Amino acid sequence: MQKNIRLAVLASLGLTTPFLTQAQAPDVVRLGNLKFAHYGAVSYMKEACGKYNLKVEERMFPKGPDIMPAIVAGEIDIAALASDGAISGRANGVPIVTVAGFAKGGARIVAGTDSGIKSLQDMKGKKVGVTRGGAHELLLYAELEKAGLTWSDKPGKDVQIVFLAFADLNQALAAKQIDAMCQSEPQSSQALNKKFGVEIMKPYTTKMGEPVRLLVMTEKMYNEKKDVAQRLMKCFVETTTLFNNDTALAEKYVRDQMFKGQITSQDFRDAMDNADYTYDVSLEHVDITTDYMNKYGVGRMSKPLKASEWVKLDLLQKAKADLKVK
Repeated sequence: MQKNIRLAVLASLGLTTPFLTQAQAPDVVRLGNLKFAHYGAVSYMKEACGKYNLKVEERMFPKGPDIMPAIVAGEIDIAALASDGAISGRANGVPIVTVAGFAKGGARIVAGTDSGIKSLQDMKGKKVGVTRGGAHELLLYAELEKAGLTWSDKPGKDVQIVFLAFADLNQALAAKQIDAMCQSEPQSSQALNKKFGVEIMKPYTTKMGEPVRLLVMTEKMYNEKKDVAQRLMKCFVETTTLFNNDTALAEKYVRDQMFKGQITSQDFRDAMDNADYTYDVSLEHVDITTDYMNKYGVGRMSKPLKASEWVKLDLLQKAKADLKVK
């Protein structure tokens, strides 16, 4: 009875809207993510977006292209993945738009400590592991071509490519099943710190430069849930700023929550020496990456698009302006 009287009084004063708004259930946003150190600020959104009346539900995938079927099935609203995974997905009809970059770097070519490999040229006649369909495959091919080497996943070329999941590359290198690998972070730093791998190079010397990871959103969310999308983008900019400003928090979250204590402090710090949390991506970078993918047949794109057709940075620009972030 008391509650009904209170509601009647509030209604007579025109105060029902704020009262009811506070009690509204949060909007659910389903995030597809990958387990890498430089994906940490995106993962942290599920801890931080409550202030924007959002509930972010995270689902981890083995690699970026694996997220695409879940998007098509309507199970994922936003996803964090390498640019080539997003590009190939969109080129093959997955209804996504790129709304931000979220990390750059995060790749390393590592050889076995007693493989005899000191440079890319030494990879002739060797087996090199990489994950199919990821940025690391593209980076590896671009660097091998620059070094004048040929490659195939079958014998007969200068370098034999061995396709393995990210989670299996380190084990294969340690067991000498492969001679080298193009690996992500923090796994490549772990190989160095555990002394079974040595760095050959960071594969950023071609026209692509450092690979930029993309935050993508379904067209349905972008077009039909603009308010939810904008609140999410503000949360993303906040968590990225937080991780850049509070490295202790970033390290604790990535080590304890994402990796459950499986990586050391040194692993995390070395990984982030080779990666950055960011917000930005240029249309030029997406177009250059698309061109390289076409050239090497990575992603098997049926209809490659120009970046201007599907990279939509208006939500990011507004969020950065609202939060006064450069």
